[in-house]
Amino acid sequence: MNFRGERMTERPYSARVDILPAQRRALILERLRIQNAASIQDLAAALGASPSTVRRDLDYLTERGYIERTHGGALIQSAPMTRFEPEASIAAETARAQKSAIAQIAAQRLSRGQSVLFDASSTVREAARVICALNLSLTAVTNDIACALLLSNTASIHTIVTGGAIRPGSTTLLGSPGQDFLGGIHVDVAFIGVHTVSGGIFTETSLEVAAMKKRMIGAARKAIVLADSRKFGGQSFCEICAAGDVAEIITDDELPESVRREYDAMGITLTIAATSEESPV
Repeated sequence: MNFRGERMTERPYSARVDILPAQRRALILERLRIQNAASIQDLAAALGASPSTVRRDLDYLTERGYIERTHGGALIQSAPMTRFEPEASIAAETARAQKSAIAQIAAQRLSRGQSVLFDASSTVREAARVICALNLSLTAVTNDIACALLLSNTASIHTIVTGGAIRPGSTTLLGSPGQDFLGGIHVDVAFIGVHTVSGGIFTETSLEVAAMKKRMIGAARKAIVLADSRKFGGQSFCEICAAGDVAEIITDDELPESVRREYDAMGITLTIAATSEESPV
């Protein structure tokens, strides 16, 4: 079976030898998110990896609180913590098709000559990648070192980094002087990532992260949240703002119809990006 639950032809373990560990672990999490549980043999067949490799990946994910091990397999973590979030390398490889579709829509919101804030988020970074290919003349401001390096490689984009302290295990800049800098600028558009969306409220795992996002939203004439459908439901440690405080939420077509109706009833502009029907493996 593939990650969408469809029957697939078995492949030799060597078929996916090129896959990076972070990609493999992200795909394991995606399968567990969809099915709730999986055996080592099923995961090995779907990934084209050896059972011993999958076993090591499950140990890695268990140690970091993503999953719970069972005899011969694993379960998705049943009680996510409000301050839990995946490490940057795994987050970047999760829901790739959804993030790519969202990024394509986000890029359409810009025009030549605008100033744009890029938040530190794997989905926002994917949007930056798409925007770079458009060769628009832009002024970009970001608190993400990886995003800054990406943007600065495009000659038509003038890139400014907010400054601040590097968040451990990431490329995110937080605190002073970045927050003070954001308080003194005004931009046309801000692309913001969030950890969770629930009941019309955006939440984050860290007070410092939430504070930076609040400043970015306040600095923008139009703030747009980029959040794949997995982000809807549940709550994180602290609030950023209400969904009504941003101009638009761009998400993917896996968002349940009931949730779409809920946000429509709130008067929130919710744009749905169509994803590819192809399986990730």
